[in-house]
Amino acid sequence: MECSDMIAYKSFTSEYTVDFTSDHTLAHELHSPGAARNEKPEPDLRASTITVEVTLWVNQASRYGPHLHVDQQHVAIHYRDNGQRMAKEMPCDDKKSTGSIASSRSIEEGEVFAVGEDGVQFRTVGWIRAAMFFTKMTFAAGVLSIPSALYTLGAVAGALFIAFWGGTNTYMAYLQGEFKMKHPSVHTVADGAYIITKQFSGGNERWSFIAREVIEFLYIITWIICAGVSILGFSIALNAVSKHATCSVAFGFVAFFVVSTVGAVRKIHQLGWVTWLGFGSIVTAIMIVVIAVTITARPAASPKTGPFELGFSPWPPAKTTFAAAWAASLAIFSSSANTSGFVPVISEMRNPKDYFKSLYACMAWITSSYLALGLTVYAYCGKWVASPALGSAGPTIKIISYGIAIPGLIAGAAICVHVAGKSLFVRILRNTRHLTSNTKTHWTVWLACSYGTGLLGWILAEAVPFFGSLVSLTGAVGFAPLGICLPALMWFSMHSNYWKGSMTQKLLCVAHALIIVLGVFAIVAGTYANIKNIVNQYAAGQVGSAFQCADNSGTIAV
Repeated sequence: MECSDMIAYKSFTSEYTVDFTSDHTLAHELHSPGAARNEKPEPDLRASTITVEVTLWVNQASRYGPHLHVDQQHVAIHYRDNGQRMAKEMPCDDKKSTGSIASSRSIEEGEVFAVGEDGVQFRTVGWIRAAMFFTKMTFAAGVLSIPSALYTLGAVAGALFIAFWGGTNTYMAYLQGEFKMKHPSVHTVADGAYIITKQFSGGNERWSFIAREVIEFLYIITWIICAGVSILGFSIALNAVSKHATCSVAFGFVAFFVVSTVGAVRKIHQLGWVTWLGFGSIVTAIMIVVIAVTITARPAASPKTGPFELGFSPWPPAKTTFAAAWAASLAIFSSSANTSGFVPVISEMRNPKDYFKSLYACMAWITSSYLALGLTVYAYCGKWVASPALGSAGPTIKIISYGIAIPGLIAGAAICVHVAGKSLFVRILRNTRHLTSNTKTHWTVWLACSYGTGLLGWILAEAVPFFGSLVSLTGAVGFAPLGICLPALMWFSMHSNYWKGSMTQKLLCVAHALIIVLGVFAIVAGTYANIKNIVNQYAAGQVGSAFQCADNSGTIAV
């Protein structure tokens, strides 16, 4: 397609002339305000698509994510559409460019994954693939701890917590998406922390830098913990399927290597087949367990003969402490609180606005399936439910379900490794040509980040060898600040004038302030509850030592 006509688009103070050339190069030259608008190009799909994006960028401050690098003598704007590179650099001698919208937003609003002449195109993810990525990321190891959490809380309180945390986490993910749309430079929530702190500190670079470093450290550690939980689940599966054929530490190392290798797939789009396979396998495995527990005479872990107490109740057991109840609530929260991991996916989507469709599809499935599957298993197993839940239907079903679930456990762990590794990767190579170029530096850093985060996750899984408490602890120290407090602060950043607006706006400010209070309470109370719970488990001899070879699957002898 050839199209060499010129169009002048008006920005806030300057006018941009756009040249559509035969090699799809978009030349930019700043003209003085009030320059005449030239004749429109011949109508064709590619030209009209670019026209819309350019117009929206000019008027909505880079809403669709151009990557900008601007100084006094030079302007470079890269547009992408359907995987094609649409622009390249052109010199700009107009001194007024330093005061243009491009220069004023170049650092803060430039998309992470710009594409060079021979660069890697990361922005290839459609909304359906993104929805599946989100769903598999969420519907992973966390779902296996839901039934045991319901036993601690009781059916009524447990169901209410599932609905409450599901709705809360959906709204927090929505706020993060809105913030990302307004600030396309955001790759992780750490970038959001930088922007928020800079806004509310009057532009203080020092405090903004500190905020970004603290949040990024917390973000990476949280996802490494998630990787560790998933690697632990994989090693449990290997123990169950093989009937503890070898040392659990060896199984853990195998899990680390497999998970890190899959997680080292470079682009989210390329992980699509892994997420589909993993989602199908974990759903199939859980459905096998659900069907099995509903057709057996008694739970597999209950006494084999004679009367027994099922332990199903609408209310928490009488012996339930606050620490145990709050830890169970946080286990439910953590099972859908990984929304901070959704934000980097937006940077790789073809159309970032489709994020919201992906979000709603994911969270609708997550909340409804947690309610249906979790309550069913708890209703038929009661206090005899296992954690992870795949062990609740007896040894034979356990082996079958774990065998089927292995691809899902691999996919879930690989996503965690990928998210943590991608964050480190972008952090190290951001604003360098190596980020989107197939250089040795690019591949060395990427593989080191992928295998490094997987290794740390495995070490963590071996050092803290208990499943449910680790999931809950992740919610307290990681997802509570990242998934509750920070999105609420993003809302205040986007509505900074509401506190002096109408009564409705002031009430919204109060509501979001209460969300921050909820997040702080989740952090403090959750950390206390989990530490106490872990200490009690060790004192009662309910867990073994770190790096032990004993069977961690609790397989019941056939």
